Amino acid sequence: MMDPTTDNAGQTGHPGNSRAALEALRAEIAKAVVGQDPAVTGLVVALLCRGHVLLEGVPGVAKTLLVRALASALELDTKRVQFTPDLMPSDVTGSLVYDARTAEFSFQPGPVFTHLLLADEINRTPPKTQSSLLEAMEERQVTVDGTPRPLPDPFLVAATQNPVEYEGTYPLPEAQLDRFLLKLTIPLPSRQDEIDVLTRHAAGFNPRDLHTAGVRPVAGPADLQAARAAVAKTAVSPEITAYVVDICRATRESPSLTLGVSPRGATALLATSRAWAWLTGRDYVIPDDVKALALPTLRHRVQLRPEAEMEGVTADSVITAVLAHVPVPR
Repeated sequence: MMDPTTDNAGQTGHPGNSRAALEALRAEIAKAVVGQDPAVTGLVVALLCRGHVLLEGVPGVAKTLLVRALASALELDTKRVQFTPDLMPSDVTGSLVYDARTAEFSFQPGPVFTHLLLADEINRTPPKTQSSLLEAMEERQVTVDGTPRPLPDPFLVAATQNPVEYEGTYPLPEAQLDRFLLKLTIPLPSRQDEIDVLTRHAAGFNPRDLHTAGVRPVAGPADLQAARAAVAKTAVSPEITAYVVDICRATRESPSLTLGVSPRGATALLATSRAWAWLTGRDYVIPDDVKALALPTLRHRVQLRPEAEMEGVTADSVITAVLAHVPVPR
């Protein structure tokens, strides 16, 4: 994924100023997290598209810190749920609690009622609890005892997971994976970035106190609202629409895959491409926008054949090959 250029934040609410404010997030989050610009960009794209993000990486690469820093820089409410094998669905969504004083049941909201929900290590809890997020992610509401309760806007689930080969993990069901707009891989830092991390800690950096680290709000809900309106006006030519469809259809014909990208995935790729085009300062989408967002948008929507997986083929390599073979519109 490419990175947008950074401008200075301006007033809130206006599309142009909102673009500058959202781009300023990079500099603000960099006060707490070193070298994760692509992940920051992906989270901003998800917010613009009203989508959700799955962050995958080994323990200790600042996945949780990244989400907390984003919430602080956006001045959004955030809550964290540590997913464990004994976590129940009601621990996430909330439940009815009996009040002896009134002899009535009242709804006790769960942590999902927030702007930014950090679902930490989501693949360490059984599928039943994982699926408790499905309605919240898709419908932006939670239904308890037959009563739907709307979630706040904006609402984003940022789920972290360890690679599936780690002990004590449960693979996410395909239906849930498909609800995530993007899957971002968080790599180990480069040598210089790791030196910078240790230097900060030696100087007294406390990852649990972002205020002391200097992370300040640089954008807010008004910026997001204005930005989303501008993204919705970003032009998409018929050639670009056909290009997105051709990419997704090509994955369904790949001999390395048992499951290609669904029409929902094609819709997601179009949406993320528009958001990326707007972030880079254009009001129209070009093929490079589609290419830039293809991997994070599609990698979790395909399923490898066992024999291909044994040969070392990855979802990323299949999608990269598809991008190389599908004709690019002029």
